[in-house]
Amino acid sequence: MTHATQAQALPPVAAKRPVASTHHGITITDDYAWLRDPGYPEVTDAQVLAHVEAENAYFEAQMAPHQPLVDRLFAEMRARIKEDDATVPYKDGAWEYWSEFEQGGQYRKVYRRRLDANGLASGERQLILDGPALAEGHDYFSLGDMSVSESGRLLAYSLDTTGGEYYDVRVVDLETGEYLPDTIERTNSALIWAAGDTMLVYGRANDQWRVDRVLVHRLGTQASEDVEIYHEPQLGFTASPGMSSNREWLILSAGDNETSEVRLLPIGDPLGEPLMVRPREKGVEYDVDLNGETIYVLANDTHVNFRLATAPLAAPGEWTTLIAGSDEFYITGFDLFEGFYVVDGRLAGLDRIEVRYYDDPARIETIEFPEASFTAGLGSNAEWATDTLRLGYQSMITPDTVYDYDVASRRLTVRKVQEIPSGFDPSLYAVDRVEIAARDGAKVPVSVVYRKDRSINDGDGPGPLHLYAYGAYGYAVPPGFSTSRLSLVDREFAYAIAHIRGGDDLGREWYLGGKLAARTNTFNDFVDVARGLIDMGYTQAGRISASGGSAGGELMGAAVNQAPELWGAIVAHVPFVDVLNTMLDESLPLTPGEWPEWGNPLEDKAAFEHIASYSPYDNVRAQGYPPMLVTAGLNDPRVTYWEPAKWVARLRELKTDDNVLLLKTNMGAGHGGKSGRWEGLRETAEEVAFVLWQLGVEA
Repeated sequence: MTHATQAQALPPVAAKRPVASTHHGITITDDYAWLRDPGYPEVTDAQVLAHVEAENAYFEAQMAPHQPLVDRLFAEMRARIKEDDATVPYKDGAWEYWSEFEQGGQYRKVYRRRLDANGLASGERQLILDGPALAEGHDYFSLGDMSVSESGRLLAYSLDTTGGEYYDVRVVDLETGEYLPDTIERTNSALIWAAGDTMLVYGRANDQWRVDRVLVHRLGTQASEDVEIYHEPQLGFTASPGMSSNREWLILSAGDNETSEVRLLPIGDPLGEPLMVRPREKGVEYDVDLNGETIYVLANDTHVNFRLATAPLAAPGEWTTLIAGSDEFYITGFDLFEGFYVVDGRLAGLDRIEVRYYDDPARIETIEFPEASFTAGLGSNAEWATDTLRLGYQSMITPDTVYDYDVASRRLTVRKVQEIPSGFDPSLYAVDRVEIAARDGAKVPVSVVYRKDRSINDGDGPGPLHLYAYGAYGYAVPPGFSTSRLSLVDREFAYAIAHIRGGDDLGREWYLGGKLAARTNTFNDFVDVARGLIDMGYTQAGRISASGGSAGGELMGAAVNQAPELWGAIVAHVPFVDVLNTMLDESLPLTPGEWPEWGNPLEDKAAFEHIASYSPYDNVRAQGYPPMLVTAGLNDPRVTYWEPAKWVARLRELKTDDNVLLLKTNMGAGHGGKSGRWEGLRETAEEVAFVLWQLGVEA
């Protein structure tokens, strides 16, 4: 064995270089602060790179014996995906648009076809955006936004080739295929055509990745001449441009995780004087759309679960309730159309879609779906004047299904069902929706899928179970379909989604019950769900694998600190685990905007002490930890690479077990991991292989 091979067979040991800081009279010491490159976002420090590369080499060495398993899992996961797949075309004016993957392709191609006077496709399809060609020569490729001008002639799109989430904009003439000289750099927003297709409105990202400026670019001019139409002065607020459903208004929104403010400008005159809807008020969130002279407002000012209100354009701040807030029905969004509008929400934790009418507020038509547990929502509905809605629907045993809903007849028509080329029989599977009591008495819903022929006892007691959750920012994890999940479920795993507090699965209060001073409810819910699933006979301690990413990775860190004995394997993707240090550093990209979610430990001693009590990195201690796979992205602006690197270093230092601990850093990617559908799928295969390896499940 060579010296290099020996080094790869042993886990890297990071040097300890203590750095002390004092806040509110409390001194904290960070032994691994040096892993943050002082030149970030450029990462060039030789010692930092050497450590990250040593961790990658150790990951490769440990996974090498299991590469045949990774290959088998990748092959079976790929076999469930239709390679030459296409979306259902949607109509927008004189054209229909759709995208396709070619056989073996990593990225989509976007097409369109002209429609005749009867709305029927005519002529040849036209390739308007070639993802594979744009990605060629890049290790990473992400399309930000693409927007066709009202005339249909011009296409603006933005792309990122580093994973750093700065997007560059190009404009192409779809009639000639020629690129315009216009180039805009460092955007991160929607692209809005205005002023008769002569102007492009966009948001510019600053050095902290925060969009604090909205600008107007006049075609044919240099980006340096672009005119700023909005600047957000408040640290932590982000600005974004949007467009009303009737395409008559430019909507300029600004806000953080708890407060918002909206201004309006005519789409024909984006350089005019903006109209304020209502000045920001701490804790009040609202979104708007327009129909004629009426503004529609979704707001939480009178009820935590939001109300839908209207206001005259002449007095935009005078809101009159149209749909009152409800303890039972949580309104999550709305969409306006010429002849009706749609209200989205959740009732008892499940998606609900209502069609309502401007001229008859009492008329409510609910779109009904057949299953007791599912997720559903509007799809691509580009046109203002329509009598048909495009919907998406799926459940844990129903593949993604695209419907058209005829509003007049209230009839659903299936347009496409996700094809599983290798085969899928839903009758082989069962779905349970259970409630588990958390330690404070809250009832946490859990969605569980498993094969009906799963052994209740495989000789060693109840079988394995994989538990997933997120639990932050009010994001509800939908009980949807996953082809890669089948690689666990078909190997006698139960797969459970814990709808824990911090998400808004059961309404806005459910979200508020897991943020700021109530943050630890999220972690307790997850641990208590695991114990409840054991009590219900789904699994046993030590045979639970768990995964989560970003804030869900923070959840993984807190869960292993609190109850390491429960877990047989943990996968933490780009985990937000250095919470205290990150929230103390307002120079970091997203920190100020995160204070409403986690608290501001710079100014608030109670927030400092609370975050310090649960921050996974700060609470690693000398105890046994389960086997763990941790991932990071060197270019990640959301959870910086050094957070997982520092966490793993401290775990290696303090843990008292011999369980495997791996860190994989994608050197050319960001928060979402590798781009491209096959590269991303291979990383999923690595995750599943790690879980099977650690739980000793035959592949």
